Amino acid sequence: MTAAFDFDFLVLGGGSGGVRAARVAATFGARVALIEAARLGGTCVNVGCVPKKLMVYAASFASRFREASGFGWSLGAAPTFDWATLVDRREQEIRRLNGIYAGLLEGAGVHVFEGRGRFVGPRELEVRDGRGDVRRVSAATILVATGGRPSVTPIPGAELGKTSDDFFALRTQPTRAVVAGGGYIGVELASILRGLGTEVHLVHKNPTLLNAFDHDVRQFVGEQLQLHGVQLHLGRTIEALSRRGDDVVATLDDGRELAADLQLAAVGRVPNTDGLGLAEVGVATGERGAILVDDELRTSLPHVYAVGDCIDRVQLTPVALAEGMALARRLFGGEPHAAVDYDLIPTAVFGSPEVATVGLTEEAAWHRGHRCVIFRSVFRPMKHTLSGSPQRMLMKLVVCADSDRVLGVHVAGPDAAEIVQGFAVALRMGATKAQLDETLGIHPTAAEELVTMRTPAPSMHA
Repeated sequence: MTAAFDFDFLVLGGGSGGVRAARVAATFGARVALIEAARLGGTCVNVGCVPKKLMVYAASFASRFREASGFGWSLGAAPTFDWATLVDRREQEIRRLNGIYAGLLEGAGVHVFEGRGRFVGPRELEVRDGRGDVRRVSAATILVATGGRPSVTPIPGAELGKTSDDFFALRTQPTRAVVAGGGYIGVELASILRGLGTEVHLVHKNPTLLNAFDHDVRQFVGEQLQLHGVQLHLGRTIEALSRRGDDVVATLDDGRELAADLQLAAVGRVPNTDGLGLAEVGVATGERGAILVDDELRTSLPHVYAVGDCIDRVQLTPVALAEGMALARRLFGGEPHAAVDYDLIPTAVFGSPEVATVGLTEEAAWHRGHRCVIFRSVFRPMKHTLSGSPQRMLMKLVVCADSDRVLGVHVAGPDAAEIVQGFAVALRMGATKAQLDETLGIHPTAAEELVTMRTPAPSMHA
């Protein structure tokens, strides 16, 4: 620690990675400050994981109401939904979480500067608050954790559309929506809107959704999403947006027009690094503005580090948390460096259907040189034998033929994320297919299918 600077550790960004790093560093006695211009908690708390999942819960009631009659329930008058009530309740919870983040930082002794930060020297940042007042702050070590922002495709009329961040500011429910993008965000927001009763069209440039997922999952999700009522336009792009009365019209590359009161761009997120003064002080950035770091999360400026979405490695909250914690422990806790392991990261898409996965896809396993044995099961969950819903469930195991080790677990259907979280532990411990076979299932559950599949299925490389 040194008194030559205002602080030992200065964190630019109050999202998951930045807050975790600041708190951990402070517990080791470092003098820590954090700069944030918006609400604490970053993307996850304010315009990502938390508000999204709360809206997923809200949308799920619609199917439960429909399915209840199959179990003998009579609901009487049709249920009604009020968008404004949901938004107000959701915002109350987000404000509560903002307060918790502020309390955690204060309790740890972290000084918070409310304002927008920018490098004005190798170890000095300028902080401009909402009133336009400016002050300068210096630190021996600086962490950039500014997260990401929505990507917008530069097409004519793009300003007429909304982004995924804007979605959470909507005060009224759209009657018709066009969602551009078939990744995590597009599938989730399309599923939410459709579940709440909005007519939804999803436009995606590729022939299947969720590009990075297993090919069986991608195909299955498209089929199930259509059963959910989402109208898919795959292999298509939006070339322009235009105003027509109260509607905004999307013109597709095949000439088709889709009119809606919400045109929503959900084509991914890019590192939020513009305007930080990085180039001026020698912090190198790469593709899409991502800050370049080494295995120790160090930038090209030796005393400046970066974590989270702004380094564009894995855009997931738990990854940012792991990066921030590992860095702070090494820098201020004297712990030996341990690189964050980006393998076997479990992840989920909270769409209709819900998807969760850990480990390798079948394609990736073959690409890495594994001879694979595939186990796959598509079935009707027990609940739907009475509910009348046509929705089905997919489970898939990718197994190394030589070692018998389970390389990947893929689930699409109800409670997929809750199921896969436990299997993530098993894969981290090196579970084999034989060990799954020896494990007794909990009956009757969907999850037991993962320990009862015995017959190999056709493989893409068979």
